Amino acid sequence: MSLVELLLYLLVAGICGSLGQAITGYSRGGCLVSIALGFIGALLGMKLASIAGLPEMFTVTIGNKSFPIVWSIIGAALFVAILGFLTPRRRID
Repeated sequence: MSLVELLLYLLVAGICGSLGQAITGYSRGGCLVSIALGFIGALLGMKLASIAGLPEMFTVTIGNKSFPIVWSIIGAALFVAILGFLTPRRRID
């Protein structure tokens, strides 16, 4: 994997993670958190899709590997929603 491919993966994962945060309305952290959420969302979303027997809907192929866009956004939204329920809300005084 070249440096350009790695940067493209990070960009796509960051966009998917930030869309997952935007869907749930819960945002903590910046760009690095969005990238991590994109990758976690891709893993979680693909696992749920394989359990349910659903196909990959939209993938981006970078180099010779594919990244599932739709499942990454869905998985990131689910993961952020779970985090939102588990973490206490901050009070604004």
